[in-house]
Amino acid sequence: MNSNLSVIWGTWLRVVLGVTGASGVIYGVRLAAELKKTGTELMIVVSDTAKKVLTAEVPEGLRQLERCGRLLSEHDLDADISSGSAKTDATVICPCSMKTLSAIANGYAYNLISRNADVAIKEQRKLVLVVREMPMNAIHLENMLKLARLGVVILPASPGFYHKPKTIDDLVNHVVGKVMDVLGIESNLFERWTD
Repeated sequence: MNSNLSVIWGTWLRVVLGVTGASGVIYGVRLAAELKKTGTELMIVVSDTAKKVLTAEVPEGLRQLERCGRLLSEHDLDADISSGSAKTDATVICPCSMKTLSAIANGYAYNLISRNADVAIKEQRKLVLVVREMPMNAIHLENMLKLARLGVVILPASPGFYHKPKTIDDLVNHVVGKVMDVLGIESNLFERWTD
């Protein structure tokens, strides 16, 4: 079996990627591209604010996302991934704004991203939030703690520096590689720590 293929129990991975309006949308774009390389079936939900941030930070980002999977709007609440009966293996929100974090932590499923995250929690599926904000206030931290206690993976976009990054891509790859690790998908995006 090719170790680069995303396979769990003999089936292809089906992953939902939410891209919200936090700075750092490059993480979501890169993650989508890496997941596509593995054969992962990808449903990508882009918020309205994320579209604005993509225009500012990664001008070709929306087109790149379109090439990686099925693109959905945050308003597509009738999409299959709004229901627990739609089988998915994981949801990753990358980047995850504090607004989206708050909605998820408080059960406010106002759009497709927060609704799908709510489904992931109730169905006990993997949910990874790549949070992007600094500094964080007590409300942000309490929301993260509440979700972490439910088994949600809180993965701040905080790249390591032990591998001596030389480019922005090196920093982005480190965070995306950590997400891939959490999903159980092999990647060579960053150099692992050795003593």
